[in-house]
Amino acid sequence: MDQDWKHWGPLAERYQKPGPRKMLALDGGGMRGVITLEILLALEQKLAAQSGRGEEFCLAEFFDYIGGTSTGAIIATGLARGMKVAELQDFYFRCGENMFDRARLFDMYKQLYKKEPLIEELHKVYGAESTMQPEHLETLLLVVMKNVTTDSPWPISSNPWAKYNEPNRADQNSRIPLWKIVRASTAAPVFFPPEVIEWDPNNHDKTFVFVDGGVTPFNNPAFQMYKMATIPEYRLGWPTGEKNLLIVSVGTGIAPSDEVIKSPEISIAHTIKTLPPDLMFAIQVEQDVNCRTIGRCSYGVEIDRELGDMIPRNNGVPISLNEDTGKQFLYVRYNADISKKHLAELAIEGKNAKHVKDIDKASAIPDLRTVGQDAAKSVSLDHLGSFSKHWSTVRGIRS
Repeated sequence: MDQDWKHWGPLAERYQKPGPRKMLALDGGGMRGVITLEILLALEQKLAAQSGRGEEFCLAEFFDYIGGTSTGAIIATGLARGMKVAELQDFYFRCGENMFDRARLFDMYKQLYKKEPLIEELHKVYGAESTMQPEHLETLLLVVMKNVTTDSPWPISSNPWAKYNEPNRADQNSRIPLWKIVRASTAAPVFFPPEVIEWDPNNHDKTFVFVDGGVTPFNNPAFQMYKMATIPEYRLGWPTGEKNLLIVSVGTGIAPSDEVIKSPEISIAHTIKTLPPDLMFAIQVEQDVNCRTIGRCSYGVEIDRELGDMIPRNNGVPISLNEDTGKQFLYVRYNADISKKHLAELAIEGKNAKHVKDIDKASAIPDLRTVGQDAAKSVSLDHLGSFSKHWSTVRGIRS
């Protein structure tokens, strides 16, 4: 493909400019996306104050590439379209009950919830006709889903130079409506029915069935975003290095299981409901470790007692971010502690504590906000090093 800037349309001016690049990666986790939003709100407020733009500021002005999986895809897509965090919070608070609307009784052997309420809300938020093409976005966007037909992860990028965004392709990724891509990324097995997408209406072989990206290795999409931004095959080729590339990764809560399964009968019932979140938990930890290995972690809670937090230290003291340690990117990982012990410290106990860990309980929103606000106390622009002083020019599709 000819890497002509004309394919970037109204985004060309922004991305032609050299300089450090900044990426935001958002985990999956159902209603626990409310936790993510509280962390992002703190980050947005701090960056807004530093930018001097106040209420006019949105995260798409700072981040050059925003990606997400499942609930992270809902948030990432809204942010990439120039929405403020408060607008996305309103979406979750207003529509949480509708998103998890129980399926009819005779359909519940297939899935627990109906897809139509979420589709209706996604139409309202993104517009029924909006796509991944540059005129519909303020910044680059990545959404992760799983293609069941081919049994493979599909990270879909809005990068105009990407192979499957070539303008002459009948199956061009960026022509698919945003709501369909996000709906596919959120189709958690057991909870929601799959999403069928016709990539090329004239070719039946290009019709695929999709489920939640959280059951791929990229429930935490941070490391995949690093690859898609830097390796030649993905055609962006952004420079690597601690001063050239920043990845901020935000999770939806982490904790070991507090339950002990005592009988095979309970195990079967328990597994059916908890398999998706259990997979998401394991996958997000693995990708977090990948990022801390290849990148330089400036903030992140302890992974385990053997690895610790993997923040570079000299005689036990964190090395200054002014000193380059030779890693491929600077990495920040924000997440929330949703262990039974910590929830009790936040005065969230009993059934409420259990619902915080579920991915489908809209009734837990007040407690999820409490957890998120607690986690947001860790947000600091110091973790971003020199990147917090670099800003991008956006065109403002919302004006």
